[in-house]
Amino acid sequence: MQALTVTPGEKDSLRLRGIPEPPAGQGPVLVEGLAVGLCGTDTEIIAAEYGEAPPGQDYLVLGHENLGRVREAPQGSGLAEGDLVVGIVRRPDPEPCKACAGGEWDMCLNGKYTEHGIKGQDGFARELWRAAPEAMVKLDAGLEDVGVLLEPTTIVAKAWEQMDRIGRRAFFDPHLAVVTGAGPVGLLAALLGVQQGLEVHVFDVVKDGPKPDLVRDLGATYHSESLPDSGLKPDLLVECTGVTPVVLDALRCRAQDAITCLTGVSGTGKQTGVDVGALNREEVLMNGVVFGSVNANRRHYHAGAKALAAADTDWLRRLISRRVPLGNFAEAFDRRPDDVKVVLDLQAAGDGGTRQP
Repeated sequence: MQALTVTPGEKDSLRLRGIPEPPAGQGPVLVEGLAVGLCGTDTEIIAAEYGEAPPGQDYLVLGHENLGRVREAPQGSGLAEGDLVVGIVRRPDPEPCKACAGGEWDMCLNGKYTEHGIKGQDGFARELWRAAPEAMVKLDAGLEDVGVLLEPTTIVAKAWEQMDRIGRRAFFDPHLAVVTGAGPVGLLAALLGVQQGLEVHVFDVVKDGPKPDLVRDLGATYHSESLPDSGLKPDLLVECTGVTPVVLDALRCRAQDAITCLTGVSGTGKQTGVDVGALNREEVLMNGVVFGSVNANRRHYHAGAKALAAADTDWLRRLISRRVPLGNFAEAFDRRPDDVKVVLDLQAAGDGGTRQP
């Protein structure tokens, strides 16, 4: 079968190759791949910044954002032929640590977890894959066009859950939320904030294209100026860019008792002049909380699926800028100015064109 692969550690090694169909030992549920979403993590793996092949294999199948359809499932599994499913990206470490043993593999303590398409497990950019029923989540049939958005939704579902848990340390009555970055993760963070009844403001540098309208049509407010220039003091803030000056703005511009969640991964090696003492002073005197969040566990997948099911499907479809046949994968990585989310269509023939959502 066809799969999109890289050779970890070898820059620009992305290619289609024929690989064996998944052996039964990988799990009793056989899934036909439908779509894979692309993100910065995939680009970084292609650039050989990281990525780890499964044991005994010299290539890694790419793709962690995924959607598939069940072909075979055993009785009693809770799944049946034709069900839409999404594979859970991170899998517990084999020992396992106490966090993984408790189902909180997103909080793995020893770093021995694996991740499909990233670390030690093949990804989902292939025609067929297998897994155990507990390693996937069933979706409503109505989400076929947009279910590939579930994995990025889980990231912000976890962020909102953790902010709520932290807030309940004391009096907690948030009203104003800020999201920095209007990429797919930022837009989905805004969606979940609006669903919670918060006044949501989204910040990004672009002034035209699809992003401002997507934010406004969600019922949120779009800003192209900086957070300090806006004068807003949010109760809750989800940082989705990883851009150092934006991260610093997120740490400095917030209300009393505010909670800031960092989800963007920053580059390293650049020096930035920061008065750490002043930053610490403000954080302490304002009872502030800043925390990082990455990946998600099964609970967050269910929360994300619920959020997508409650959303306007037409709005979700607009997040998917292009659907590119697997055979035309190089085109999918050719970034365009109006791209929000690009998806590889694993069912479409590679005819040299793209199918619009």
